[in-house]
Amino acid sequence: MDTLRTFKTGSGTDGYFHSLPALAEQGFPNLSKLPVSIRIVLESVLRNVDGRKVTEEDVKNLARYNAKSPGDYEIPFTVARIVLQDFTGVPLLVDIAAMRDAAVARGASAEKVEPLVPVDLVVDHSVQVDFAGSQLALDRNMAIEFIRNRERYEFLKWGQQAFDTFAVVPPGIGIVHQVNLEYLAKGVLSKSSIDNPQSEIFYPDTLVGTDSHTTMINGLGVVGWGVGGIEAEAGMLGQPVTFLVPEVVGVYLHGQLAEGVTATDLTLRVTEMLRAHGVVGKFVEFYGPGARALSLPDRATIANMAPEYGATMGFFPVDDETIRYLRGTGRSEELCATVENYFRAQEMFGIPDKGDCEYSADLELDLSSVVPAVSGPKRPQDRIDVPALREKFDELFTAPTSTGGYGLSPDQRKTMVPVKMPEPAGYAVGSLLEQTEPGSAMDKAEMTTNRPSPNLVAADEAFEPIDTELRHGAVLIAAITSCTNTSNPSVMLAAGLVAKKANELGLTIAPYVKTSLGPGSRVVTDYLRATGLQDELDRLGFQTVGYGCTTCIGNSGPLHPAIEAAIKEGDLVCASVLSGNRNFEARVHGSIKANFLMSPPLVVAYALAGRVDLDLTTEPLGHDRDGKPVFLKDLWPSQGEIKAQLETALKPAVYEKLYGNVATANPKWGEIKGSTGDTYDWDPESTYIQSPPFFEGAAGLSEDIRGARPLGIFGDSVTTDHISPAGAIKPTSPAGQYLLEHGVEKAQFNSYGARRGNDRVMTRGTFANVRIKNLMCPGIEGGYTRYFGKKDVPAPDLDISPVGTAKPTFIYHASMAYQEEGTPLIVIGGEDYGMGSSRDWAAKGTRLLGVKAVITKSFERIHRSNLIGMGVLPLNFIDKADYEKVKDLSDATFDLTGIAGELKPGQPATLIVHQGNPGAPPESSPQIMEIPLKVRLDTPAEVDYYTAGGILPYVLDQILA
Repeated sequence: MDTLRTFKTGSGTDGYFHSLPALAEQGFPNLSKLPVSIRIVLESVLRNVDGRKVTEEDVKNLARYNAKSPGDYEIPFTVARIVLQDFTGVPLLVDIAAMRDAAVARGASAEKVEPLVPVDLVVDHSVQVDFAGSQLALDRNMAIEFIRNRERYEFLKWGQQAFDTFAVVPPGIGIVHQVNLEYLAKGVLSKSSIDNPQSEIFYPDTLVGTDSHTTMINGLGVVGWGVGGIEAEAGMLGQPVTFLVPEVVGVYLHGQLAEGVTATDLTLRVTEMLRAHGVVGKFVEFYGPGARALSLPDRATIANMAPEYGATMGFFPVDDETIRYLRGTGRSEELCATVENYFRAQEMFGIPDKGDCEYSADLELDLSSVVPAVSGPKRPQDRIDVPALREKFDELFTAPTSTGGYGLSPDQRKTMVPVKMPEPAGYAVGSLLEQTEPGSAMDKAEMTTNRPSPNLVAADEAFEPIDTELRHGAVLIAAITSCTNTSNPSVMLAAGLVAKKANELGLTIAPYVKTSLGPGSRVVTDYLRATGLQDELDRLGFQTVGYGCTTCIGNSGPLHPAIEAAIKEGDLVCASVLSGNRNFEARVHGSIKANFLMSPPLVVAYALAGRVDLDLTTEPLGHDRDGKPVFLKDLWPSQGEIKAQLETALKPAVYEKLYGNVATANPKWGEIKGSTGDTYDWDPESTYIQSPPFFEGAAGLSEDIRGARPLGIFGDSVTTDHISPAGAIKPTSPAGQYLLEHGVEKAQFNSYGARRGNDRVMTRGTFANVRIKNLMCPGIEGGYTRYFGKKDVPAPDLDISPVGTAKPTFIYHASMAYQEEGTPLIVIGGEDYGMGSSRDWAAKGTRLLGVKAVITKSFERIHRSNLIGMGVLPLNFIDKADYEKVKDLSDATFDLTGIAGELKPGQPATLIVHQGNPGAPPESSPQIMEIPLKVRLDTPAEVDYYTAGGILPYVLDQILA
C-alpha cells in the first residue's frame, strides 16, 4: 500500500507519515467517517504491516470498519510506548529479569530480552499516609517510604542500568497518569525509517499502561488504555496488543455546566450513564459542542474514569484545546506545531459535530442537567445527588447485605461510642525510626502500617487529650487524592477556596477525621502556593502527605487504635470521603464500610461536617465563631472566583522547571544503590524479590479436565481487589505465617503491594481479601474454602456448618493439598468477574494456586485477558441462568470437556457436574448434569498465548526462534 506522504513539522522540515487520506483513495471512501479513535488505531496497523504479525488484510478489515456491525476480527495494535506504576512495574521487571535467565539457560544472550519500545515506570503507589495533619507529614511519609521499600527500589535501580529503554520517574514526583499527561506524553512521536535512516517517520503517541486509569491520557487525544502487566510485557517485547474490533459509542455533549457544578460531578454522571448503557469492551468517543468547550483537565477527568464506566477508552480527539494544553505545560513550540500539523495532515484535527462520524451507538448528555453528586458507598457508578445522601445512607443502613446494605437494625442507628485519643487521628502512624539515613544501623528496617508510635510526634506538637464520640456515618478519612481530580486545577482550587472561607468563619474539622492532601504532581503544590490556598488547606488540616496515589489505592495508612476499637465495639458503619475513582469494599481501609467518591471541594465540606448522613443543601455543616450555622452555600466558590485563580495553573515555566530535573529531583533516590549486570543476582533469602516459576514447564491444557474441585464459588461483581493480594498482611494468614517462618517480625510485614515481587507471599494472599465472600463458606468473609481431600490442612477457627467430609481451611492450604493429590481446580464466578484495576496478581495467583479454568457469567475485559496470559482458561455460561444450578454445589466435582486438541476462538465446551461425593456407594451415586459453556479465547492470538502456557513463555519462544 502506497501511503507514505510528507507534512511540515514544527521545525519547518518535511516529515514522513503514513497518510490515511492516501489510504482512503485506494478504495476506502468511508474512512473519513470512522470514529477518530479507530482511525488512530488504523494508522498503527497500516504503519506496522510486516506480513507476519500485521498483514495488509488487517489494514483492509479496519479500513472497512462498519460502526453498526463491526464484526469479530482481531486488531493487532502496536503501541508506541508503555507506562508502568511501581506496584505493577516491579513484578513486571521481575518477570523480564526471569525471562533473561530463561534465555541464558537456553543458550541465548541476556541482551536478546530487551524492551523494543520506550518504557517509563513512575514510582507512585508506594507512599502511604502513615502520618497526616502536620507540616511534617510529607517528609516523614517519604522517609518511611524509602525505608520500607529500599529493596524494591534497589531492584528498580538495577533495571535502569540493565535495560536501555527502561526509565524510572522517582518517588515524590507525582501520580503516573498526571505525570503522563503533564510530561511523558508527546502527542506525536518519530523514529528513523528502516528503509531510509535519513528520513523521520512521524506517528501518533499511543500506549498501554499497567494501571487501568491509563485512559486519563485519552483526554489529550492519545489512544491508550490499561492492560495487565502480562499484556504490557508482551507489548514491551514487540508483540502487538491484540483485541477484538470494538464498538464505538459516541457521546454527544452539549450545553454547559451550571454554577456550582464541577467536572467531578460531570464525571460521576457520565460514569452512571455509561455503566447503565453498557460499554464494557467498547471505545467511547466524546464529541459535540459540549466536548469542545471542556478544558483539557476536565476532559482528562472524564477519560480517567473509563474503567469505572467499563469502557476500554473514553476518548477526546485532538483540537485547539489540546495544543493550548501542550503549550501551557511547557512542551516546545516545535512539538506543539508538529502535533497540530500532523493531525491536520491526517484530517483528524478537531472534535467532530453530529454527523461527522458514524458510531455504533449514540448517547447524548446535556451538561446543564448535571448536578452536584457523590458516588458510593461501594461502587463508582452508584451516583447520589448531594441532597439525597442522608436518605440513601439511612436506607442502606437497614437494607439486607444481599442487596448492598449493611443489615443493621433501626435501634442500632443511634449507637454512640466514646473515644479517647492522646492526639488527632492523623498522628496514629507506623513507627518511624529516628535514624533513617543510609548506612545507619536501621536503614534496612521495614515499616508497619498499623502500629501507633509516640516517637513521631515532635516536641513542638503537643496536643490536648481528645475525648469525643463516634457514631454511624462519621467521616473518619477525608482525602483529596488520586489522579482523577488532582490533575484538574479547577476542582483543586475550588477545594482551597472552600478551605479559605471555612477558616475565615472559624470552622474546624473534628479530631477523629484523618485529613490528607495527595497532589498528583508538584505542579499542584506550586499553583496552590502561588494563590495562597495551600496555606488555607494546611490550616484546616489538609497538609500534603505525599505525591502518589495514597488513599485511592488503599494506602490510607492506619486509623487511630482508639478509633479502630470504637468501630469494633459499636459495629459502626463509618465513612471515607475521597476525590478518587475507586471505592470498592475494603479498598480504602478495611474497617471503613462506606466510601464515597466526590469532588475535592466536597471532600473538604464533608470533612467539616464530620459525617455523611446529612443533606448539605439544607443542614449546616458547622457553626462559625459566633455559633451561627454555616451551610455549604456559604463556603462554595463561584465559577468567577475559581476562574480568577486558574491563570496561575498553566504556566509553562513552572512545568519546565519541575519536570526538567526529574532524575535528580529527589535526593533520597540518588542514595539508592542497585546492583549491576545484564542479569539479576537473586537473593534466595529475600522476602521481597524472588525469581517466579512462570517459565517452569507451563503449558495450556491440551486435554479435558476430569474430577475437578471448586476452589471458590463467587457471586457477582467480584473485583480484582477481592482476588489480588492487597493491603495489610495478617499474621494469622498463610502469607503472614510464611513471613514469620522466614524471620520477618509482624512489625516488618509491610503490605502485599510492596511484596508483589515475591510469588511465595502473593500466592498465599490470593483470594484472601477480608471482604471476599466464597459461597462455599456461607456467612463467612475472607479467604476460606472447604477442602474435600484426605490430607490434613490447617483449620481456622470458623463458625460454618459442615458439608459431608469437608474441612474449612484457607484457600491457599486447600490448593496446596489438592495439587499434591493431583486434583485439578476450577473457580466459578458470577457477573462482571474481575472488574476493577488491572491487577496482574489476580491472574498470576489464580494460576499458581493450580486453577485450570475460571467459569463465570461474564468477565471484565482486563482480567479475562490476564487469565489467558497466565495460561488459565476463561469460560462463560452460555445461559447465565445455569450459574444458579452450580453456585451452591460446593461438594460437587466437575469435568470440563470439549477442550482437548486444537482450540478455536469462542468454541463451545461442556461442564459435566457430578453432584454429591463421587466416592459414595453405588446406591447413592452422584447426580449428573451437563451445562454448555463458551470458551473465552476470543482471538487466534489468545489461543496461541494460552496453548503456550501464557504470554511470557510464548514471547520467549518467539524471541529465541
